[in-house]
Amino acid sequence: MATKTYVPEETVPDESPDSIKDSSGIGGHPAGLTTLFFTEMWERFSYYGMRALLLLFMVASPANGGLGFPTAKAASIYGAYTGSVYLTSIPGGWVADKLLGARLTVLCGGVFIALGHFSMAVPTLPTFFSGLILIVIGTGLLKPNISTMVGMLYSQDDPRRDAGFSVYYMGINTGALIAPIVCGFLARRPEFKSIVGAFGLHPENTWHVGFAAAGLGMTFGIIQYLYPRAIRLLLISFGAFMGGLTLVLFKASVAQLASSSDIFWLLAAVLIGAIVGNEVTRYVTRGEKKRSAELRKHPLGAIGQRRQASKETEKVTVPKQPFTRDEKLRMAVVGILFLFATLFWMAFEQAGSSLNLFADTLTRHNVGSWQFDATYLQSVNSIFLILFAPVFSVLWIRLGSRQPSSPMKFAIGLLFVSLGFIVVAFASTLTKSGPVGPGWLILVYMLHTFGELSLSPVGLSTVTKLAPARVVGLMMGIWFLSISLGNYIAGWVAGNFDPKAEGALLKMFGGVALITLAAAAILAALAPSIRKMMGRVH
Repeated sequence: MATKTYVPEETVPDESPDSIKDSSGIGGHPAGLTTLFFTEMWERFSYYGMRALLLLFMVASPANGGLGFPTAKAASIYGAYTGSVYLTSIPGGWVADKLLGARLTVLCGGVFIALGHFSMAVPTLPTFFSGLILIVIGTGLLKPNISTMVGMLYSQDDPRRDAGFSVYYMGINTGALIAPIVCGFLARRPEFKSIVGAFGLHPENTWHVGFAAAGLGMTFGIIQYLYPRAIRLLLISFGAFMGGLTLVLFKASVAQLASSSDIFWLLAAVLIGAIVGNEVTRYVTRGEKKRSAELRKHPLGAIGQRRQASKETEKVTVPKQPFTRDEKLRMAVVGILFLFATLFWMAFEQAGSSLNLFADTLTRHNVGSWQFDATYLQSVNSIFLILFAPVFSVLWIRLGSRQPSSPMKFAIGLLFVSLGFIVVAFASTLTKSGPVGPGWLILVYMLHTFGELSLSPVGLSTVTKLAPARVVGLMMGIWFLSISLGNYIAGWVAGNFDPKAEGALLKMFGGVALITLAAAAILAALAPSIRKMMGRVH
């Protein structure tokens, strides 16, 4: 009996001119990058919007709508959740490689994520934990495979590849920038609580409005992924909302609509926001006329879809080819970089836990006369990423063959994250006399941004280049496992956050700084040897 062989497209790079030479997408990249950029933007909006609230919601008292968990317990749950989100990337990669293909797996993941956030919008403990589980499953299906599809847009030697991942990374951080502001405002700001109270609802339940907003963001992502032409309507609608929200953030009294001038200014802000959304749409779709007929139908074309083998292939069972020596060496490099990436994420992911608590309890929440919520500081990293991602993208292209190797870029990333923790360790010694200014955390997040841009998009690109084609989804899952372990360790570290204990914060932040500094030095020393193991991959 003949064995039917199915070959996922992930295992066969698409060498068609459309996938390699197409430059009709955002920033002169393939058209599919625009679709994946916005899908990931909305997914990250949902993730970072909820993440900005999660730990603060768990430690908030029940009288304030929270769960009232002790800090250590809340940090442990937070670390387990964020770690599990990335741990499931391994089975998520396998599902795409062996069963559904990347395209369908990403769609299923988005649906699970949206359902998870909407579950958390229901104010009960069972729906809270059920929502976390659904988001964990969904992110595991979506996260590694959408990154894999970005790599599939380019040929192996396309010089735009690393730059494409940097542009894609801007999509991630556009969502991460906006989300804490939107979800934080809806969940915690007194302006919105007063509006909720005016309708006879319980203001303490606004936490769950923030969770619902995260779910709506993922829903936008699903719509855009399936129907890319819906991007204009989505961006105009969201632009209008952001226009109104921005006005309220800086002039809270407008939300009461107490006068005709309030109504005028709110309508004007909504209109300006809609115009901005329309102009953004024009910019990102300006190359649409240059696309082939197939890409006009859907910008991803055949990328990420499973392909059934031809009748000739069905007649023969193709034996699995063993990995070559070069392939084994390249996979070993992924393993080495995995260890150092784990240490980086252990430090970096303090942003949503210990650094978030530092922002909430030990940082002043004002710039001049403007009062802001602690969750807004979660957007600072993303602001710097959007500002500096193009700089790093151009830098790598300009340097060409003179740019640092991938292992050395990892070492640079570890160095910057270490410097950030040296800064916050020093700032913690100044809190004895009261909360410190937000400038300290802003400096920390700037240094961490430089570290992230040196390591994270480079890591995604490197894995897609080093991994043998037939296991690229699985290897991408292993890359995300480093983020998973880093988050687990980060949760344990954050459990030691105790601003009342003498020297506890200096010990915690200083310890993270020393560990990452030592890791940077070790990796820099090993970089030449690792580079040789990579062969012709840079």
